[in-house]
Amino acid sequence: MKHMPFIKYLFLIAVTSLIVGCGGFIKPDLEALYQLNEYPLKSRQQQLIQPPVVVIPGIVSSTLKNADGDEVWFGPWYRLMFHDYRELELDIDPVTLLPKPSTITAGTLPDKVLTFDFYGSLFKILERYGEYNLAEIGDTIDPYKRQYYKFAYDWRYDNVDAARQLDTFIDQIRADYGMPDLKVDLVAHSMGGLVARYYMRYGTKDVLDDNEFPVSLDGAKKVRRLIQLGAPNLGSVAALHQLIKGYKVFWGTMPVESVITMPSSYQLLPHAIKDWMITNEGKILERDLFDVEIWRRFKWAVFEPSVIERVIKSYENEEEGRQRVKLLQRYFHKHLERARRFVWSLTVPLPESSYSIIAFGGNCEPTPARLLVEEVDGKSEVRLWPHEIKNKIEGMDYNRIMLEPGDGRVTKPSMLARNSLDPVQARHKYSYFPLKYAFFLCHNHGQLTGNISFQDNLLNALLEN
Repeated sequence: MKHMPFIKYLFLIAVTSLIVGCGGFIKPDLEALYQLNEYPLKSRQQQLIQPPVVVIPGIVSSTLKNADGDEVWFGPWYRLMFHDYRELELDIDPVTLLPKPSTITAGTLPDKVLTFDFYGSLFKILERYGEYNLAEIGDTIDPYKRQYYKFAYDWRYDNVDAARQLDTFIDQIRADYGMPDLKVDLVAHSMGGLVARYYMRYGTKDVLDDNEFPVSLDGAKKVRRLIQLGAPNLGSVAALHQLIKGYKVFWGTMPVESVITMPSSYQLLPHAIKDWMITNEGKILERDLFDVEIWRRFKWAVFEPSVIERVIKSYENEEEGRQRVKLLQRYFHKHLERARRFVWSLTVPLPESSYSIIAFGGNCEPTPARLLVEEVDGKSEVRLWPHEIKNKIEGMDYNRIMLEPGDGRVTKPSMLARNSLDPVQARHKYSYFPLKYAFFLCHNHGQLTGNISFQDNLLNALLEN
């Protein structure tokens, strides 16, 4: 009897091992799955030409460099830790209310930043197991070898500008291949997914001057497959947070007055069909996020008193500072309205069987989905997070009504372009999204590319003919 505890211990180990061996997570062997060229079934000349892959990053995910070629985003570690990156602020044309060209330009897609993996694991998987070679625009290409490209763009500007640059990029790939009808595969992360969707629908045309949105499919004609990763297809409340509070970078913050000069930041806002604001009783408030008067009423962004004061104090002449505030407010109004049209342009109906999208994203992390308004001393106060609520009602689950499963930045419904978390509910009639299939991961937004299940299914999607 005295040996029973030890016997029980051995039995427990055996049972645990059996359970782990049968039901535990086992990583796929990507080498066995995809490196099959050691046993070629056809000669090299008879192999199919694999479409080149173009990786499109999200907002803040391309490096930026100044006129001297020095990297200013992300830059050295000490800048990332404490800097406010005010030099990334775009100059504004006071007549057109458009951002002026910048001496800062796009650099490349980083493998990692500090110790954080950005796209390094994605590139490694493409190269090691997909047998893709990194190519650059202008390279002489062997069409019978697999190639992938890094599409870096200045993420501060309008996404329509990025779509136009993408078209030029793809045309040059076609020229390098010597194949004018070549189609590419797009792997688009985060905001890159919106750039890709706009391009597929409208090519290089700017359709945001009115509400017509004539779909041409000019971009889709040059793309075989679109694969998204963590794309905010119905926008992101986390992006709304940044227009209200500024962009947090470690211990520093890019201030609101800098963020609002970047047109892309508006184009990440939640789609108009999304319920984005509630009361502390859980009642949905029907408010138009793209109405500048909402921002003025709640004193957000450039209408926030401390932001106004900061802008004025940045000028030696107070009147010049006040004129700058007025300019920023007019600029904000213009680009907020343009963002309204941008989000609508992505969800109007498409011709049947035009193209489909493979969507990957996270669904395990509580992610901002709604703001909350509560009355405090007779005033309406807006809360960004559940812990900020002062007058909580007993029995209300504020985490559940303000947050939804996602990747920390993009909710699952947004990734699927659905206005409801409930999969049983029909898609909103004004949200057309040609989804082929979706795959869900348990990683946060910045770590999705390193997920082994994503990598496995990505390779399968790319290599499948």
